[in-house]
Amino acid sequence: MADKLGWTALDGRTWSYDEGGVRFFLLAGAEHAMLIDSGMRTHNARDLVRELVDLPLMLAHTHCDIDHVGSDAQFDEVWLSPAELVHPQAPHELDRVRPLWDSDVIDLGGRELEVIELPGHTPGSLAFLDRSTGWLFSGDPIQRDGRIFCFGPMRSMAAYIVSLERLQMRADEITAIWPCHASCPIDASAIGELIAGAKAVERGEVPYTMGEMHGTPIRQYDVGVSVLLCNA
Repeated sequence: MADKLGWTALDGRTWSYDEGGVRFFLLAGAEHAMLIDSGMRTHNARDLVRELVDLPLMLAHTHCDIDHVGSDAQFDEVWLSPAELVHPQAPHELDRVRPLWDSDVIDLGGRELEVIELPGHTPGSLAFLDRSTGWLFSGDPIQRDGRIFCFGPMRSMAAYIVSLERLQMRADEITAIWPCHASCPIDASAIGELIAGAKAVERGEVPYTMGEMHGTPIRQYDVGVSVLLCNA
């Protein structure tokens, strides 16, 4: 990644914007561009996009945790899973919401992105698979050397495991994974490692340390690939 905060070119038509702790992505096709998430401290992502491309722009969300929606006010339309509308940070004006469903294909003009549902981290977590490169933009559920939130309302370890098992069946289609946190990019082996770690946590086989997050006591399970933060 870049040594300084801001845009980093991943190839000639893909960029990441690193805020230092969380990143969002810009993907351009021949006819349209898509922003995947919109930052936390950043509130002018639409303006920043214009530094790179001048194409009709859409905003799509991996999920609506507070560190992914910082520039949402700049957009008249927000594309996301309807399951994410239970999230307090999701858009509440329904005329702004544009639904994305599993297996939907977003065509940016010679560049197709497949929508993949990954509920568990949040009810409506999504990933986007670039069919031309095999790059998966995964949001938060898949990380290496990170911390994955699995505690609190709306989050489900069982759903998380099932989602990853389903994604694992397509691992041979994935050439690289671009998460919003921690190491980036990572390879698809992280999926299987997270499945094994999460199942071991569910079986009570992983020791934990106690911690606190946003005033909530949590259990912290280091499963090697990442740390799973779970209900106490």
